[in-house]
Amino acid sequence: MRELKLKNGIDTCIKLNRNTPRTALSLNVVINKPEKNAGEYLLMNRLLLKGTEKYSSEELSSILDENAIDLFTEMKYDYLRFRFVALNEDFELALSVLSDIINNSTFDEFEKERVKLKGELLAELDSAKVKVSDLFTKTLYKNHYYGHSYTKILEEVDKVTLDDIKASYADILSNSEKKMTLVGDVDSEKAEELLNKYLGMLPQSKTSVSEIDVPAIVPQEYAELIKSDAQQAQIIQGWRVPAIGSEDYPKLMLLNVILGASGLSSRLFLELREKKGLAYTVRSSYEQRAKAAVFSIYIGTEPSNIQTSIEGFKVEIDKIKNILVSEEELHNAKNNLIGKQRFVTETNAQQANLMAYYAISGYPFNYQETVIEKLKKVTPEELKECANKYFNDDYVLAIIKP
Repeated sequence: MRELKLKNGIDTCIKLNRNTPRTALSLNVVINKPEKNAGEYLLMNRLLLKGTEKYSSEELSSILDENAIDLFTEMKYDYLRFRFVALNEDFELALSVLSDIINNSTFDEFEKERVKLKGELLAELDSAKVKVSDLFTKTLYKNHYYGHSYTKILEEVDKVTLDDIKASYADILSNSEKKMTLVGDVDSEKAEELLNKYLGMLPQSKTSVSEIDVPAIVPQEYAELIKSDAQQAQIIQGWRVPAIGSEDYPKLMLLNVILGASGLSSRLFLELREKKGLAYTVRSSYEQRAKAAVFSIYIGTEPSNIQTSIEGFKVEIDKIKNILVSEEELHNAKNNLIGKQRFVTETNAQQANLMAYYAISGYPFNYQETVIEKLKKVTPEELKECANKYFNDDYVLAIIKP
């Protein structure tokens, strides 16, 4: 693994994986400003592959398909990601196409894409499960950029103009830090030369002050929505917790696995579904953003079981706050999580994406190794202390029901 800076200051990591037929690249660009209207950044991302000054959208699709190049742009709340996977012999072609997209996108088909986006979001929101997630997100991050949920986007996307998108994109490229990883069977020196040729002319990578505030902690809040055609109730209860890099990050990862992220062996599944028959689906999740993170519990259940399910959440949370996790359960959770960490980095593309994510979050490209070592050292006492610190009365409870 070799780290370097391109001539425009982009921090880059090149990782050699011999005898792999495809090369993967991931370039992350920091988002430092909240969008003016919800949906602006999402629409911007969709338009990036709709043609350049050199190629129409159809020509772009044809080039990528004919050469088996998987090229995507992805808008996250805190960064814009460009990534591709290409056969080793087509690496330079993929780089040239990516360079053209980043530098010369025309943002054609603006109105057509806006109509398509609205239609897709409306279709997604027809699902009660998506709808409760939407309700939870905009309640938890009320009056904040992170609360730009599907319904918020539908309310505001018609205010977005093509000029807004072009101005925001130019600002993101010109005033942001950029991190890049390249993983594959590549010659490091030749790869550096090609990266400088095609991406070294991007605006200088620079650290600038983020204008995205840390979201305020929401005191206990209950949000309910009636969906007349819903067949079951959907419930999410969640707490604000620290994000990646906190000393409690590995502990929260383990609490997530123990409570509900390990499928059939998780406590929530065993207690609420298997023993009590309350759930169609039950799980926990630990979701990261740069300025905030959330630990949540979700269940889909019969409407008559809403109160019983909420009480079931409390019972399991109280257990983990008051009774030490056994050494065996903790050992199994660590093995589960470390196994997943290995599983999500099997391919060159997965490695490139994860390394670039850690870097754009302010940590070393190889931060995964640090996370794994920290996971191994967590004790039952530390888990109990962590649970008591964050699983308090400042939670959001969102319910969708018939």
